[in-house]
Amino acid sequence: MRGPAGFFLCSLLLLSIHCAEAADPEPDPKTPCANWMGGAPGYPGHNGVPGRDGKDGRDGLKGEKGEEGMQGPKGDQGEIGIPGHEGPRGFPGQPGQKGQKGEGSFVHRSAFSVGLTERAPQPNVPIRFSKIFYNEQNHYDASTGKFVCSIPGTYYFAYHLTVYLSDVKVSLYKKDKAVVFTYDQFQKNNVDQASGSVLLHLSSGDEVWLQVYGDGGNNGVYADNINDSTFMGFLLYPDLDVY
Repeated sequence: MRGPAGFFLCSLLLLSIHCAEAADPEPDPKTPCANWMGGAPGYPGHNGVPGRDGKDGRDGLKGEKGEEGMQGPKGDQGEIGIPGHEGPRGFPGQPGQKGQKGEGSFVHRSAFSVGLTERAPQPNVPIRFSKIFYNEQNHYDASTGKFVCSIPGTYYFAYHLTVYLSDVKVSLYKKDKAVVFTYDQFQKNNVDQASGSVLLHLSSGDEVWLQVYGDGGNNGVYADNINDSTFMGFLLYPDLDVY
């Protein structure tokens, strides 16, 4: 070949041989002989897929105790638990102070107990027992010898009389009517006793008393400083329809 084409081809061959002899094992990409010319920087690649979780490491050493924190707010009250077993019995305590006197279970009270102070009371009139043993409610009238009912209900009455010098005939009256009779025949050189008792229902205002009946020869009711003749009565229970 001759002419310009042959000359150009020879130039390329010479240049190729020169570049091959001068090339390093790892040619610089910026040299004119590295693939003829240096390329532009490429774009960053995409993020890879996350790797698998590694194995749990070993527990480290126990750390030091931290400072105590602030006390939190009080929580709600919990449910009441099951009662526990009964504990051992304790020793007796010291006696307490004496309390004030209370009222009894029975609000309504009526009672009296009286004795005779004079000998041979008058017959056919109420015997006036003027020795007062008990008359707190003042339902017995010592001036008349009569008990006057203030609380309707059932009452118990009793009398125990000393008999001396003559026979005794006595009766217990309710509202001008004798309901109980007692007779004792006196024995000479002796002191006798005559007694009687009865349950009566009384209304408010009813009167009860004891008196000698008959003539004056049956008036041996007696009392002195060592012998008593007594009369008594008290309320058992009031009427429920009234109280």
